[in-house]
Amino acid sequence: MELCSEDALRLNVLLANRLQAVRIDESSMTVYALSEQGEASVKLNPRGRDDQYLKKVRELLSSQVLGSPGGYPVFLRRWTRMGQARDNSLEQLLLLGEPEAIVAVVHAGGLNDEIARRAWWAMPVADNARRMLERDCVVQGAMGPQLAEFLIDYLPFETEHKAMIDTIRLVLQPGLVSAPVRDKLWNSAKRRISYYIGFLYACPDALPGDAVARKDARQAQAALADLVAAANPVAAQLCRCLDASGQLFLQTAETVLNKPANQDVAVELLKAIQAYFAPVCPHGDAAADMQTIVSDAETLLDVPPVCATTSAVQEVLKALPQCRDDVRAMLVLAWTGESLLNPIFSRTDAIGSVMRSKMEPVSVPLRQQFSQLRGRTG
Repeated sequence: MELCSEDALRLNVLLANRLQAVRIDESSMTVYALSEQGEASVKLNPRGRDDQYLKKVRELLSSQVLGSPGGYPVFLRRWTRMGQARDNSLEQLLLLGEPEAIVAVVHAGGLNDEIARRAWWAMPVADNARRMLERDCVVQGAMGPQLAEFLIDYLPFETEHKAMIDTIRLVLQPGLVSAPVRDKLWNSAKRRISYYIGFLYACPDALPGDAVARKDARQAQAALADLVAAANPVAAQLCRCLDASGQLFLQTAETVLNKPANQDVAVELLKAIQAYFAPVCPHGDAAADMQTIVSDAETLLDVPPVCATTSAVQEVLKALPQCRDDVRAMLVLAWTGESLLNPIFSRTDAIGSVMRSKMEPVSVPLRQQFSQLRGRTG
C-alpha cells in the first residue's frame, strides 16, 4: 500500500516548514502540525485499512525527520520511560506522530519548558502532565500552572489511586495552585481519602486542616531548644511531632491508615510516613518485620552513644527522660516502609476490609505509635 499522491504531496509540503510537533488523530484520519505560525492539518484519504495507511504516513514522517522509514522503536517502551532518550533528538521525536516517541520526550532528562509545551500539544494526557511536573524547569516555567490546572480538572475522573496521590503531590508544589484551590482539594479528601497522602508528601508541615499542639509541646521545646539549635535530628523531630503541624500530620496519617482503599494506598502511606520520620534514622531496616522493628527501637534507647543516631537519642533522653516512649515511637515510624507490607501483599490481592484485616500485624502497632505521639496513652 502506498500513500495517495494528494496526501503525499500535502504531507511533504507540510514537512517543508519548520515544525515544532506533529500529532495524528487516528479517529478522524487527520495529521496536525504545530509551528510558530500556529496549527495546520492534512485530512488523509486512506486506501485500504486505516492502520496500514497510518503506518505509511509515519514512515514518510520518519524518512523526512530521521532519514530512515523505520520510525520510532516502540518496542523500547520501558527504556524510553526511564528517561533514556537522547537529549539532542527530542525535537525530532516530536515530529514523528508516534505517541510512544512523545512519551520518550516527556521522560527525557533534557526536557525543558519549551519542549514540554510542544509535547503537551502533541499528547495532552494526564500521565504526561504528571511526568513533566516532576521537573523543576517545567514547574517553574510557563507550563507548570497549565499542567496543574489540567490535572486538577481531570482529578474527579481519575480511577487509579496511585495516580490520584501523584497528582495531588505534584500540583501542590510551590507556585502552581492558589490557597483556595489547595483548600478545596483538602476538603475533597474527605470523600477520596487517597488525596491525603498527596498532601502528606507535598506539604507535611503545612497541611490545611486544624490541629493543636500536644499539651506538653512547649515544655518539650524549651527543654530541647539547645539540642535543636545544635542540629540534633531526634530533638528537632520530636519538637516537630509535638507541635500543631506535627499533630495534624499524625492525625491525617492515622485517618488514612484506618481505611486505605487498596494496596497502592497502603504502600504509599507507609512511604510517606517513613519520609516524614527519616531525619530520626535515615537508614531503615528493609528486612525487618514489625515486631522486630518495635523490639529494635526499644533496644536502641539503651545503646551507648556509638554513632550519630545513638548519640542523638541519648542526648534527648538525658534532657527529657519522660519522652522515652515518644522517642521509641519515632524510631519505629522511621523504620516503617513498603517492605513491611510486601510479605502480606505477596500472598493476597485483597482490597477493602479484607485487605485491612490482613494488614493488622502492621497497622495495629502503627496506631500504637500514633497514639503515643498524640498523647493518647496512659
